[in-house]
Amino acid sequence: MPATPAMVDDGKVRCSWPMNDQLYLDYHDTEWGRQVHGDDALFERMCLEAFQSGLSWITILRKRPAFRAAFAGFSIERVAEFGDDDVTRLLADAGIVRNRLKIAAAINNAKVARELDIGLDALLWSFAPAPRPRPKSGSDVPAVTAESTAMAKELKRRGFRFVGPTTAYALMQATGMVDDHLADCWVENRAD
Repeated sequence: MPATPAMVDDGKVRCSWPMNDQLYLDYHDTEWGRQVHGDDALFERMCLEAFQSGLSWITILRKRPAFRAAFAGFSIERVAEFGDDDVTRLLADAGIVRNRLKIAAAINNAKVARELDIGLDALLWSFAPAPRPRPKSGSDVPAVTAESTAMAKELKRRGFRFVGPTTAYALMQATGMVDDHLADCWVENRAD
C-alpha cells in the first residue's frame, strides 16, 4: 500500500491504494475493513484472498462476479460437493483465475469448513486482535502479525490450504477483524 492518504474529486481523504480505479475505490469505501460475518461470506473472502496470492487485488475484484457464478455463490455446502467435472469446468472458465492448485484448495477448504466443530465464522474471528489505533501511513501496516500467523497455523492444522500468514492477514483486513484504513481516511470501521 502507498504510504500516504489521497484525495479524489469528491473531497474525501482516503487510503491511497484504490485511487486508480472506480471499482477499487468503491470496494475501499464500502467493503474493505467492514466487519463480515457468516460462514459462507467468510469462505468467499478466504477463497478470494487465496486466489489473489501472487496477483493484484483489482484483478480479483474484476473477476469476482465470475468467481461467484463459478463457485456456486461460495456456498460451503455446494462447493464441498464439487468433483472432477467441476474442476475441469473451472479450469476452462476464462472469467476466473485458472490455477489448479488454488481451485483444488477452494474445494478442499469447503470440505474442511463443512466439518468444523465451531463454524468458520467463530474460528476465524477467534483470532481477531484487540482494536488498535489506525496506522498513520502505509508503512505502519504490517503484512503479517502474531494473530495472522496463529490463524494460518490453526487453519493448516485443521486441513485448510493456501491460507498462510500473509493471506490470513489480508483476510483479517478485508473482513474488519483489523482496521487498517489510514488515520486520515474518511471511512469508518463499523459492523454494517
